Amino acid sequence: MSAGTNEHPFADRDHQLPAYDSGSHRHKVMWTVLWSVLLLGLALASVLIWRHHEDAKKAAALATPHAAGISITSATAQKGDIGVYLDSIGTVTPVYTDSITSQVNGPVVAVYFKEGQRVSKGDPLIDIDSRPYRAMLLQAQGSLERDENMLAQAKMDLERYRAAWARNAIAKQILDDQEKLVLQDEGTVKNDQGTVQLDQIQVDYCHITAPIAGRVGFRLVDPGNIVQSSGTASLVIITQLNPITVIFTIPEDSLGPVEAGLRKKASLNVDAFDRTAQTKIASGKLLTIDNQIDTTTGTVKGRSLFDNRNDALFPNQFVNTRLLVNTLQGATLIPASTIQQNGQASFVYVIQNNVAHMRSIKPGVTDGGVTQVEGINPGDVVANSSFDKLQDNAAVVVANKPAPSATNGVRAP
Repeated sequence: MSAGTNEHPFADRDHQLPAYDSGSHRHKVMWTVLWSVLLLGLALASVLIWRHHEDAKKAAALATPHAAGISITSATAQKGDIGVYLDSIGTVTPVYTDSITSQVNGPVVAVYFKEGQRVSKGDPLIDIDSRPYRAMLLQAQGSLERDENMLAQAKMDLERYRAAWARNAIAKQILDDQEKLVLQDEGTVKNDQGTVQLDQIQVDYCHITAPIAGRVGFRLVDPGNIVQSSGTASLVIITQLNPITVIFTIPEDSLGPVEAGLRKKASLNVDAFDRTAQTKIASGKLLTIDNQIDTTTGTVKGRSLFDNRNDALFPNQFVNTRLLVNTLQGATLIPASTIQQNGQASFVYVIQNNVAHMRSIKPGVTDGGVTQVEGINPGDVVANSSFDKLQDNAAVVVANKPAPSATNGVRAP
């Protein structure tokens, strides 16, 4: 082809670039934005509808109780007496525990008691062979009789010598010698009397009797056993059960009121409870306190006395004790379950005209589920349930009739 021709050079379609369509691109962007806005609007509308529905439900829930009143149970504050107690742990300790050992040597010939038997003072317990000691006693008695007769003879001679010396028939030296001889014989007789008494004691030791009234334990010796006076093994152990004591601890900070009561000769009651502190076993009186404080624990020991006529307390038994230190007279009392806490503050809901009013109180002593409080008056009705729904000035419906039994177990003044 010549350079001067007007014909265009040939180009393949596959090697040509497509033409750019600007109108179609704008159309796609517009639809994308439109759909995004539509979806966002639908989501926002759904959220608003859900919130409105929830707010309506909450409003209905709040409106319904206030309109009808929250159903509660109540209790009435009472005026009465309540005790101030010191709780502690204690150990049952017998007044007397006798561990009897042998005072003589010899075989056991008889055992009179049964294991666990109740014995009285003076009841026979054990016999040890007393024949050797009776023989020794008989010898001592013979020596005593001989020396008593020798003393009697010396005294007769002394009377003769005195009569003879009065007639100047004998020398004064003979009379003086006879007087000293009488004194020597009197000393010999006293020595024999002591020997007789000692041998009699040895014979008595062979027959062992109960030194106290109480309960014997297991049998520790049998007939035929040889016992020694130098031995430390016990033959029988007797424990007094009636009366019996309980030793417990008193904090040193609470020692003042206890000492004041003892100085006034006041009868301080002590109750003994079982290990769970739920069942009362026995009631007694505080007998005394120890004479020093244990510096390692900051407590002082107290001993209380129980008659234990029904044997409810057993030696070395673990018990929980409650010492009545004082009694508050004419206090305002409410059930402990009616008291609510807000941090360190305590309050109750006082019911007036079917409306709950929050009232701050100052709780004090608690005993048996009843608490002494300050801040309300006897006769006030307080809420005793539904605290999760109650608030100040909420309308309520009392489901029960308040009764004085709300402070059960408290003595009326």
